[in-house]
Amino acid sequence: MSHPCVAYDIAVSTGQNGAVTPTNMQRRFAPDRIAILGGGPGGYEAAMVAADAGAEVTIIEEKGLGGSAVLTDVVPSKTLIATADAMRRVNISTAFGVRFGEHASGTEGAAGDEAKEAEAWADFSKVNERLLKLAHSQSRDIHATLESYGVRVIIGRGKLVPPHSIEVTSGEHAGDVVVADAIIVATGAHPRELGSAKPDGERILNWTQAYNLTEVPEHMIVVGSGVTGAEFASAYRRLGAEVTLVSSRDQVLPGEDADAATVLENSFKRVGVHVASRTRAESVERTEDGVDVRLTNGEVLHGSHCLMAVGGIPNTADLGLEEAGVEISESGHVQVDTVSRTTANNIYAAGDCTGVMPLASVAAMQGRVAVAHMQGESVKPLKLHQVASNVFTSPEIATVGVTQEQVDSGKYQADVIKLDLATNARAKMMNIREGFVKIFSRKGSGTVIGAVVVAPRASELIFPLALAVTHKLHVDDVATTFTVYPSLTGSISEAARRLHLHVTDPED
Repeated sequence: MSHPCVAYDIAVSTGQNGAVTPTNMQRRFAPDRIAILGGGPGGYEAAMVAADAGAEVTIIEEKGLGGSAVLTDVVPSKTLIATADAMRRVNISTAFGVRFGEHASGTEGAAGDEAKEAEAWADFSKVNERLLKLAHSQSRDIHATLESYGVRVIIGRGKLVPPHSIEVTSGEHAGDVVVADAIIVATGAHPRELGSAKPDGERILNWTQAYNLTEVPEHMIVVGSGVTGAEFASAYRRLGAEVTLVSSRDQVLPGEDADAATVLENSFKRVGVHVASRTRAESVERTEDGVDVRLTNGEVLHGSHCLMAVGGIPNTADLGLEEAGVEISESGHVQVDTVSRTTANNIYAAGDCTGVMPLASVAAMQGRVAVAHMQGESVKPLKLHQVASNVFTSPEIATVGVTQEQVDSGKYQADVIKLDLATNARAKMMNIREGFVKIFSRKGSGTVIGAVVVAPRASELIFPLALAVTHKLHVDDVATTFTVYPSLTGSISEAARRLHLHVTDPED
C-alpha cells in the first residue's frame, strides 16, 4: 500500500513548544508496513492511528486485545473498586435519611428507629463474574475496532527477527514471519514475585489472580503500599474483608503527595484497615486454613489470603530485542527517548515495557507518538509533567504537574493553596467529610504548574487542572471560568481565586 507521508532519517531538532522536526534533507517513504508486538494500550492505539493513516498494520498479541490493562489489571481492578464504592455509598446512605427494610407505616419516626436496617454485602462470585465479563467484552470491542480499521490481528507470541520482522512463535500462526518496515514493541509487564512468597492462585495471589475468589476474603493481607496495594486494600475493606496493609515506608503511597497520603491513612484508620508500617514481608507461607506472613521485624501476620503487590517486571525476555540492536536497561526495560524510539533504527517501544510511567494513558500516548514520528509528522515529545494520574482508593487521589516535594526542595518556586472540601456546599450534601484541592502556581507569574485533588471522583475533577497545566493557563483563567453551583468544581475555582490574591499580595 503506497503512503503519501514522507519520513526522515533519525536526525531531529527540537523546535518551538518542544516539537520534534527532521533536520536533514535525506528523505525516505514512511513505513508502508508496521508490525506491533503487544496488544495493550500502547499497541492497539498505535495500530489504529497507523491504519487510519493508510499503513498496512499487523498486531501480535498473546492473551487478547487490550493486554493486561484490559484483561487482568486496569479494567477488572477498577470494576472491583467501583463495586466497593457502590458498597460505600449504600452503607453511608442512612446519613441521607435512607432506610432499608419494612417500617411501620403511619407511625411517627418509622423511617428511623423502627426501620429494619440491612447492611449491604457483596456476592463475590457475581462481582468477579461481572468484572471478568466486562474485561473480555472490552477486549472483544478493541479486537472488532482494530479489524474495522483493517488491522491484521494475530493471537500468539512473537520474536523479533532483524532487521524488521517478527516471527510468530505460538498459536495457530506459529512459524509465520511478519515482514515490516517498522516495529513497535508494546509487550507490557507482569507481576513481580518474591522467591519466598510464590503465588498459588488460591491463598497467595498476585494482582492478576485476585479475581479467582468466589467469596470475600475473611482477612486479606496486602503486601506493598504503592498504588496497587493501596487500591486493593481500600476495595477489599469496603467489600467487607478485614485488611492488613504491609508498608515498608512511614506512610502509604510513598510516591504521592504527603497531604493526600495522610488523608488516605486517616480514612484507612476510620474504616478499619490495619497498616503494618516500616517493615517488609520476609516470606509468605500457606497454612491449613490461610496464610502466615512473616515480617522483617519478626512479627507474623495470620490471614485467610495474601495479595502480593510488589511491582512489575517488563515483558522483554526472549523477544530477540538485543539481537535486533535494542538496548535494555539493568531492570529489563526497553530504553526509549521522548518520541518512543529505541536504539535500533525503525524500532519503537511503548508502555510498561519501557518503564517510562506505568499508566495506560502514557502507553497510549507513546504509541501514538511513535506512529507520528515514524511517518514524518511534527511530534511533541512526551512530557511527563503534563500527565494526570489517579489512585483509585476511597477517596481517590489525582495529581498533575509539579509536586509538593519539588516545591519544598526548591526545584520549583511556587505559591500553594490547599482548600479543604469540608466547606464546599456540594460536599456537605454528598456527606464528603475529607479531601481537598491543592493548586501550585509559578511564583511571580501565576501560571498553574501543578495540582492535587483528593475526593470522590478525583479522576474526573483533575481534568480542568490538567488542561491548565498543559496549556500554561494563569490562575485567573481558572478563577474566572464559571462553575456550576453547587459543585465540587467550585472548590477548584475558589482555590484559584485565593491564589490570585496571594500572587498579587505586595508582602510576597
